[in-house]
Amino acid sequence: MSQHPPAPPTSAVFTDAITLKPTSPLHFDLAFTAVTQPCPWPKAYGGDLVAQAAAAATRSVTDGKSPHSLHSYFLRPAEIGAEIRYEVEVLRDGRGYSTRQVRGYQNGKVLYVCLAGFAAGAAGGSYHAPLTDEVPGPEELPSAAEYLAARPGGTVPDPVRAYWSGGRGFDLRHVPGPVYLTVDGARQPHQAVWIRPFDALRPVPGLTAEQRDRAALAYVCDYTILEPVLRVLGLPWTRPGLVTASLDHAMWFHRPGPVDDWLLYVQEAVAGDAGRGLGTGRFFTRDHRHLATAVQEGMIRPA
Repeated sequence: MSQHPPAPPTSAVFTDAITLKPTSPLHFDLAFTAVTQPCPWPKAYGGDLVAQAAAAATRSVTDGKSPHSLHSYFLRPAEIGAEIRYEVEVLRDGRGYSTRQVRGYQNGKVLYVCLAGFAAGAAGGSYHAPLTDEVPGPEELPSAAEYLAARPGGTVPDPVRAYWSGGRGFDLRHVPGPVYLTVDGARQPHQAVWIRPFDALRPVPGLTAEQRDRAALAYVCDYTILEPVLRVLGLPWTRPGLVTASLDHAMWFHRPGPVDDWLLYVQEAVAGDAGRGLGTGRFFTRDHRHLATAVQEGMIRPA
Protein backbone atom coordinates (compact mmCIF):
# COMPACT_ATOMS: atom_id res chain seq x y z
CA MET A 1 0.00 0.00 0.00
CA SER A 2 1.61 3.29 -1.11
CA GLN A 3 2.05 6.15 1.28
CA HIS A 4 1.43 9.75 0.35
CA PRO A 5 4.49 11.99 0.70
CA PRO A 6 4.26 14.53 3.53
CA ALA A 7 2.68 17.83 2.62
CA PRO A 8 5.22 20.59 1.94
CA PRO A 9 5.70 23.19 4.67
CA THR A 10 3.36 26.14 4.36
CA SER A 11 2.97 29.61 5.81
CA ALA A 12 -0.75 28.86 6.25
CA VAL A 13 0.16 27.83 9.80
CA PHE A 14 0.56 31.55 10.52
CA THR A 15 -2.31 32.93 8.45
CA ASP A 16 -4.67 30.31 9.92
CA ALA A 17 -3.62 31.43 13.40
CA ILE A 18 -4.57 35.08 12.81
CA THR A 19 -7.83 34.37 10.99
CA LEU A 20 -10.30 35.72 13.56
CA LYS A 21 -14.01 35.12 13.90
CA PRO A 22 -16.05 38.08 15.21
CA THR A 23 -18.30 37.30 18.15
CA SER A 24 -20.43 39.20 20.67
CA PRO A 25 -18.36 40.89 23.41
CA LEU A 26 -18.97 39.93 27.03
CA HIS A 27 -16.75 42.49 28.77
CA PHE A 28 -15.47 45.21 26.42
CA ASP A 29 -16.18 46.80 23.04
CA LEU A 30 -15.38 44.09 20.49
CA ALA A 31 -14.60 40.38 20.60
CA PHE A 32 -13.06 37.78 18.31
CA THR A 33 -12.14 34.13 18.58
CA ALA A 34 -9.05 32.39 17.18
CA VAL A 35 -7.56 28.92 17.41
CA THR A 36 -4.01 28.09 18.54
CA GLN A 37 -1.94 26.09 16.07
CA PRO A 38 -0.55 22.55 16.54
CA CYS A 39 2.82 22.12 18.23
CA PRO A 40 4.49 19.18 20.03
CA TRP A 41 4.68 20.83 23.46
CA PRO A 42 2.36 20.76 26.49
CA LYS A 43 1.21 24.32 25.79
CA ALA A 44 0.46 26.49 22.76
CA TYR A 45 3.08 28.65 21.10
CA GLY A 46 3.23 32.14 22.62
CA GLY A 47 3.53 33.84 19.24
CA ASP A 48 0.00 32.65 18.46
CA LEU A 49 -1.33 34.82 21.27
CA VAL A 50 0.77 37.90 20.42
CA ALA A 51 -0.18 37.83 16.73
CA GLN A 52 -3.84 37.03 17.40
CA ALA A 53 -4.13 39.89 19.88
CA ALA A 54 -2.36 42.21 17.42
CA ALA A 55 -4.84 41.21 14.73
CA ALA A 56 -7.81 41.72 17.08
CA ALA A 57 -6.61 45.17 18.16
CA THR A 58 -5.87 46.14 14.56
CA ARG A 59 -9.37 45.21 13.43
CA SER A 60 -10.77 47.65 15.99
CA VAL A 61 -8.89 50.61 14.48
CA THR A 62 -10.76 51.88 11.43
CA ASP A 63 -9.17 55.27 10.72
CA GLY A 64 -6.01 54.07 8.98
CA LYS A 65 -3.57 54.17 11.88
CA SER A 66 -0.84 51.50 11.93
CA PRO A 67 0.37 49.45 14.93
CA HIS A 68 3.48 50.97 16.51
CA SER A 69 3.84 48.93 19.72
CA LEU A 70 2.60 45.93 21.68
CA HIS A 71 3.15 45.26 25.39
CA SER A 72 2.07 41.82 26.60
CA TYR A 73 1.89 39.60 29.67
CA PHE A 74 1.42 35.84 29.51
CA LEU A 75 -0.60 34.86 32.59
CA ARG A 76 -1.47 31.21 31.98
CA PRO A 77 -0.56 28.56 29.38
CA ALA A 78 -2.94 28.20 26.45
CA GLU A 79 -4.29 24.88 25.23
CA ILE A 80 -3.16 23.65 21.83
CA GLY A 81 -5.71 23.58 19.03
CA ALA A 82 -8.28 25.27 21.23
CA GLU A 83 -10.25 28.48 20.84
CA ILE A 84 -9.19 31.68 22.59
CA ARG A 85 -11.60 34.57 23.00
CA TYR A 86 -10.05 38.02 22.55
CA GLU A 87 -11.92 40.99 24.03
CA VAL A 88 -10.83 44.42 22.80
CA GLU A 89 -11.32 47.58 24.86
CA VAL A 90 -11.12 50.95 23.12
CA LEU A 91 -9.07 53.02 25.56
CA ARG A 92 -8.42 56.06 23.39
CA ASP A 93 -8.88 57.33 19.86
CA GLY A 94 -6.97 60.54 19.22
CA ARG A 95 -6.01 62.37 16.08
CA GLY A 96 -2.46 61.00 16.07
CA TYR A 97 -2.59 57.93 18.31
CA SER A 98 -5.00 55.23 19.45
CA THR A 99 -4.69 52.70 22.28
CA ARG A 100 -6.35 49.33 22.80
CA GLN A 101 -6.36 46.77 25.58
CA VAL A 102 -6.79 43.13 24.55
CA ARG A 103 -7.52 40.27 26.94
CA GLY A 104 -7.38 36.64 25.89
CA TYR A 105 -9.73 34.19 27.65
CA GLN A 106 -9.75 30.40 27.63
CA ASN A 107 -11.96 28.22 29.84
CA GLY A 108 -13.33 31.36 31.45
CA LYS A 109 -9.93 32.59 32.69
CA VAL A 110 -7.71 35.43 31.50
CA LEU A 111 -4.50 33.96 30.12
CA TYR A 112 -3.06 36.87 28.16
CA VAL A 113 -3.19 40.70 28.34
CA CYS A 114 -1.90 43.18 25.78
CA LEU A 115 -1.78 46.94 25.35
CA ALA A 116 -1.50 47.93 21.69
CA GLY A 117 -0.64 51.38 20.34
CA PHE A 118 -1.48 52.73 16.88
CA ALA A 119 -0.10 55.83 15.15
CA ALA A 120 -1.20 57.95 12.20
CA GLY A 121 2.40 58.77 11.34
CA ALA A 122 3.98 62.17 10.83
CA ALA A 123 7.08 63.72 9.33
CA GLY A 124 9.99 63.79 11.74
CA GLY A 125 13.15 62.51 10.08
CA SER A 126 14.36 58.92 9.86
CA TYR A 127 17.16 57.02 11.61
CA HIS A 128 17.96 53.55 12.81
CA ALA A 129 21.01 51.99 14.41
CA PRO A 130 23.02 50.39 11.61
CA LEU A 131 23.46 46.67 11.12
CA THR A 132 27.22 46.36 11.49
CA ASP A 133 27.92 42.62 11.67
CA GLU A 134 28.41 40.71 8.43
CA VAL A 135 26.74 37.29 8.45
CA PRO A 136 26.44 34.55 5.83
CA GLY A 137 23.44 34.85 3.53
CA PRO A 138 20.52 32.45 3.97
CA GLU A 139 21.47 30.56 0.79
CA GLU A 140 24.77 29.60 2.46
CA LEU A 141 23.06 28.09 5.52
CA PRO A 142 21.16 24.83 6.01
CA SER A 143 17.45 24.93 6.65
CA ALA A 144 16.22 23.40 9.89
CA ALA A 145 15.08 20.35 7.91
CA GLU A 146 18.54 19.92 6.35
CA TYR A 147 20.28 20.42 9.69
CA LEU A 148 18.13 17.83 11.45
CA ALA A 149 18.26 15.35 8.55
CA ALA A 150 22.04 15.30 8.92
CA ARG A 151 21.64 14.36 12.59
CA PRO A 152 19.27 11.37 12.64
CA GLY A 153 18.47 9.26 15.67
CA GLY A 154 18.90 10.42 19.23
CA THR A 155 16.12 10.96 21.70
CA VAL A 156 14.23 13.72 19.88
CA PRO A 157 10.68 12.52 19.11
CA ASP A 158 9.66 12.54 15.45
CA PRO A 159 6.86 15.11 16.01
CA VAL A 160 9.43 17.55 17.45
CA ARG A 161 11.77 17.05 14.49
CA ALA A 162 8.87 17.53 12.08
CA TYR A 163 7.77 20.71 13.85
CA TRP A 164 11.26 22.24 13.79
CA SER A 165 11.74 21.16 10.18
CA GLY A 166 8.54 22.52 8.67
CA GLY A 167 5.71 22.96 11.14
CA ARG A 168 6.19 26.59 12.09
CA GLY A 169 5.19 28.35 8.87
CA PHE A 170 8.63 29.96 8.43
CA ASP A 171 12.05 28.78 7.27
CA LEU A 172 14.54 29.60 10.07
CA ARG A 173 18.30 29.50 9.41
CA HIS A 174 20.67 30.17 12.31
CA VAL A 175 23.99 32.00 12.55
CA PRO A 176 26.27 30.54 13.91
CA GLY A 177 24.08 27.43 14.18
CA PRO A 178 20.91 26.14 15.87
CA VAL A 179 20.50 25.23 19.52
CA TYR A 180 18.05 22.41 18.81
CA LEU A 181 20.18 19.41 19.80
CA THR A 182 23.42 21.01 20.93
CA VAL A 183 24.67 24.58 21.19
CA ASP A 184 26.36 24.92 17.81
CA GLY A 185 29.10 27.51 17.86
CA ALA A 186 30.52 29.46 20.78
CA ARG A 187 28.58 30.06 24.00
CA GLN A 188 28.14 33.70 23.12
CA PRO A 189 25.24 36.02 24.08
CA HIS A 190 24.14 36.77 20.54
CA GLN A 191 22.98 35.11 17.34
CA ALA A 192 21.13 35.91 14.13
CA VAL A 193 18.36 34.03 12.35
CA TRP A 194 17.34 34.40 8.72
CA ILE A 195 13.54 34.12 8.46
CA ARG A 196 11.22 33.73 5.48
CA PRO A 197 7.72 32.25 5.04
CA PHE A 198 7.75 28.85 3.37
CA ASP A 199 5.44 30.23 0.68
CA ALA A 200 3.67 33.49 -0.11
CA LEU A 201 1.53 34.76 2.75
CA ARG A 202 -2.18 34.36 2.08
CA PRO A 203 -4.72 37.18 2.48
CA VAL A 204 -6.26 37.37 5.95
CA PRO A 205 -9.87 38.54 6.34
CA GLY A 206 -10.14 41.95 8.00
CA LEU A 207 -6.45 42.86 7.57
CA THR A 208 -4.55 44.67 4.86
CA ALA A 209 -1.33 43.13 3.54
CA GLU A 210 0.71 45.59 5.64
CA GLN A 211 -1.27 44.77 8.79
CA ARG A 212 -0.86 41.04 8.12
CA ASP A 213 2.89 41.50 7.65
CA ARG A 214 3.26 43.29 10.99
CA ALA A 215 1.31 40.49 12.65
CA ALA A 216 3.74 38.06 10.99
CA LEU A 217 6.66 39.72 12.77
CA ALA A 218 4.77 39.51 16.07
CA TYR A 219 4.08 35.85 15.38
CA VAL A 220 7.54 34.67 14.39
CA CYS A 221 9.59 36.72 16.88
CA ASP A 222 8.81 34.39 19.82
CA TYR A 223 10.32 31.24 18.29
CA THR A 224 13.95 32.18 18.91
CA ILE A 225 14.18 35.36 21.01
CA LEU A 226 15.25 33.47 24.16
CA GLU A 227 17.82 31.39 22.29
CA PRO A 228 20.76 33.79 22.89
CA VAL A 229 20.17 33.27 26.64
CA LEU A 230 20.07 29.49 26.12
CA ARG A 231 23.20 29.73 23.96
CA VAL A 232 25.30 31.64 26.48
CA LEU A 233 24.16 29.29 29.27
CA GLY A 234 24.96 26.22 27.16
CA LEU A 235 21.37 24.95 27.13
CA PRO A 236 20.03 23.33 23.94
CA TRP A 237 16.27 22.97 23.55
CA THR A 238 16.63 19.20 24.04
CA ARG A 239 18.36 19.50 27.42
CA PRO A 240 16.53 16.92 29.61
CA GLY A 241 14.22 18.64 32.08
CA LEU A 242 14.58 22.13 30.55
CA VAL A 243 11.37 24.17 30.96
CA THR A 244 10.82 27.52 29.26
CA ALA A 245 7.84 29.86 29.01
CA SER A 246 7.17 33.40 27.85
CA LEU A 247 6.48 35.82 30.72
CA ASP A 248 6.20 39.24 29.12
CA HIS A 249 6.90 40.73 25.73
CA ALA A 250 7.22 44.13 24.06
CA MET A 251 7.48 44.99 20.39
CA TRP A 252 7.87 48.19 18.39
CA PHE A 253 7.17 48.56 14.67
CA HIS A 254 9.40 51.23 13.13
CA ARG A 255 8.58 51.14 9.43
CA PRO A 256 6.62 48.93 7.01
CA GLY A 257 8.29 46.34 4.86
CA PRO A 258 7.35 43.10 3.09
CA VAL A 259 8.07 39.84 4.89
CA ASP A 260 7.84 37.49 1.90
CA ASP A 261 11.61 37.84 1.37
CA TRP A 262 14.35 36.92 3.81
CA LEU A 263 14.60 39.00 7.00
CA LEU A 264 17.57 38.94 9.37
CA TYR A 265 16.54 38.69 13.03
CA VAL A 266 19.53 39.91 15.08
CA GLN A 267 19.30 38.83 18.72
CA GLU A 268 21.10 39.51 21.99
CA ALA A 269 20.96 38.05 25.49
CA VAL A 270 20.67 40.88 28.03
CA ALA A 271 20.41 38.94 31.31
CA GLY A 272 19.87 35.49 32.74
CA ASP A 273 19.38 34.79 36.43
CA ALA A 274 16.89 33.52 39.02
CA GLY A 275 15.19 31.24 36.50
CA ARG A 276 14.52 34.07 34.01
CA GLY A 277 16.20 35.37 30.88
CA LEU A 278 15.82 38.57 28.86
CA GLY A 279 16.47 38.72 25.14
CA THR A 280 16.21 41.39 22.46
CA GLY A 281 15.80 41.12 18.70
CA ARG A 282 15.80 43.43 15.69
CA PHE A 283 14.34 42.62 12.27
CA PHE A 284 16.22 43.85 9.18
CA THR A 285 15.48 43.49 5.48
CA ARG A 286 18.21 42.27 3.16
CA ASP A 287 19.00 45.90 2.29
CA HIS A 288 19.42 46.68 6.03
CA ARG A 289 16.15 48.50 6.70
CA HIS A 290 15.23 48.09 10.38
CA LEU A 291 11.56 47.07 10.52
CA ALA A 292 10.88 46.18 14.17
CA THR A 293 12.39 45.55 17.62
CA ALA A 294 11.29 42.97 20.19
CA VAL A 295 12.18 42.41 23.86
CA GLN A 296 11.05 39.38 25.83
CA GLU A 297 11.53 37.96 29.31
CA GLY A 298 11.04 34.26 29.72
CA MET A 299 11.20 31.57 32.35
CA ILE A 300 14.25 29.32 31.90
CA ARG A 301 14.47 26.41 34.32
CA PRO A 302 17.18 23.83 33.69
CA ALA A 303 16.76 20.47 35.38
